[in-house]
Amino acid sequence: MAKEGAGRARPGRSPVPAGRRSRPRQAEVAQLAGVSQATVSLVLSGRDEATARPISEETRRKVLQAAQTLGYVPDPAARRLAAARNNLLGVFSFTATFPTDVRHSYYPFLVGVEQEAAVQGYDLVLFTGSSAGGADAAGAGALNRVRLADGCLFLGRHAPSPELARLVRDGFPVVHLGRREDTEGVAWVGADYISASRDVVTALAEAGHRRIVLVREDDDAPASTDREHGFLDGLRAAGLPAGPAAVFRTADPHTEVTAARVRAWHEDGVTAFVAEETDTGAAWRALRAAVDAAGLRCPGEVSLAVLGSPPPDLVNEPVPMGFDIPRARLGAEAVRLLSALIAGEPTESTLVACTFRAGVSSGPPATA
Repeated sequence: MAKEGAGRARPGRSPVPAGRRSRPRQAEVAQLAGVSQATVSLVLSGRDEATARPISEETRRKVLQAAQTLGYVPDPAARRLAAARNNLLGVFSFTATFPTDVRHSYYPFLVGVEQEAAVQGYDLVLFTGSSAGGADAAGAGALNRVRLADGCLFLGRHAPSPELARLVRDGFPVVHLGRREDTEGVAWVGADYISASRDVVTALAEAGHRRIVLVREDDDAPASTDREHGFLDGLRAAGLPAGPAAVFRTADPHTEVTAARVRAWHEDGVTAFVAEETDTGAAWRALRAAVDAAGLRCPGEVSLAVLGSPPPDLVNEPVPMGFDIPRARLGAEAVRLLSALIAGEPTESTLVACTFRAGVSSGPPATA
């Protein structure tokens, strides 16, 4: 350890030039206190009490008084570098534009993330998929910039599995918000869409519906797959038809879910329609529009349900049957899991239950 008196300057004289506006340095604190810069570093970092030769209270007082006189503030970047930690959590969104509208479906997730990050003592760094190709950001090294943080939370239906796996292999802490069992080693926090979707089908079956069709987008996102599995489980448990005709996959709901198609389904005995929730709400919007265009009363002639919630811009319309996703809680749970990974603590991926919502868009079929 450097001696307290090494490299001293005359105490009591400010080394700061008149009118200077730059950040005071430790060397200037040392000069004003009349001690070495090493002594200043030990005192201001709080490491002086842990050394073999503790610094005297008089010297500590001089250093702290000099720092206060100069308005010295430790450089957070330098302190984090010395600790090999940034105290930063990354949040990477694979949406085309990072959501800033409070009505966006991701907004409640981010509220939970921010609140829990503050509790855990972390700052947040926000990354967007749009700067690297959005959902197509699958090239080697596409996610390397997230290493600026101590770990990263990923949101989005189409996170690139190879790049997430690469980060995990490199020992970088990763948590995906949404179930990701398809990517080995990636920790995740997800909503239990399977159980929630099954509950919606059970309620429709108990109301007397014998033919139910699910409308979903044509992709393999885990959230969509889970909803379909839960939907089909509910049909089978109720003894209802659960073959291929029970699920309609569409690449373009607005052009393929038409009034004519809905009328044909209804004439064939379908009395309840279910749509999945997605970022855009395309399936739900198209289904509602087609039922209206077909002139079918809802509820009455048909019932409608959404596996999740309707798009936020439709919140002022009658509440449909479905389930509520605890988005803020999911965001907070994801931050807690990521914080534990960074600390090297044992972790386990988590499913969080959703809450069934009866709504006003369903009832007994007219033929019952």
